[in-house]
Amino acid sequence: MTDPLAALLRHPRLWRGGSVTPGPATVPTGFRRLDERLPGGGWPLSALTEILVPAAGVGEIRLLLPALCTLAADRPEAPRWIAWLAPPHLPYAPALAAAGLDSSRMLVVRPRAGFDVLWAMEQALGSGACAAVLGWAEAAGDTVLRRLALAAEEGQSPGFLFRPPRHRDESSPAALRLSLSAHADGLDVEILKCRGGMPARVTRLVRP
Repeated sequence: MTDPLAALLRHPRLWRGGSVTPGPATVPTGFRRLDERLPGGGWPLSALTEILVPAAGVGEIRLLLPALCTLAADRPEAPRWIAWLAPPHLPYAPALAAAGLDSSRMLVVRPRAGFDVLWAMEQALGSGACAAVLGWAEAAGDTVLRRLALAAEEGQSPGFLFRPPRHRDESSPAALRLSLSAHADGLDVEILKCRGGMPARVTRLVRP
């Protein structure tokens, strides 16, 4: 006969005093003031992060570089790729190497006409072969975004999707949504949505 008390104690919705719910798995962003605003102290792992950028080159790659270096070095015995899907500009290999990234482990996919970038991003995320996946896209419906989030979870790879600011008010299943704005004093990062956290704004994070 099943012990009713034992069954009750195994119930997933039961909270017991003294138990601590583990925070989300993260990788530090490399920017202390941003880490302080994010649950777990960094970019969520195995999850989708959506970053709204007004234009290419405002500092979005410099924002990710410290974490990309950490992720790329995570499995030295079996190094994984960093995938770039439809970047607006070809990644500058000397700058990546100076930051500590191995350019031979960069995978760049430049789409031809009619190529589905989001489909390719989903495949890269779910493959388990990528330390991180960066993708650039315009329109992305809720169903597609949910597929990306699920692929990131299954492949244990963080995904970073860059989109224009006009999508700011759209709903999104991404674990984290940021909006970037650049000015003479540096890059401002606005946290629009943060699973387990609160909206916030961090100013002058990445200096020009």
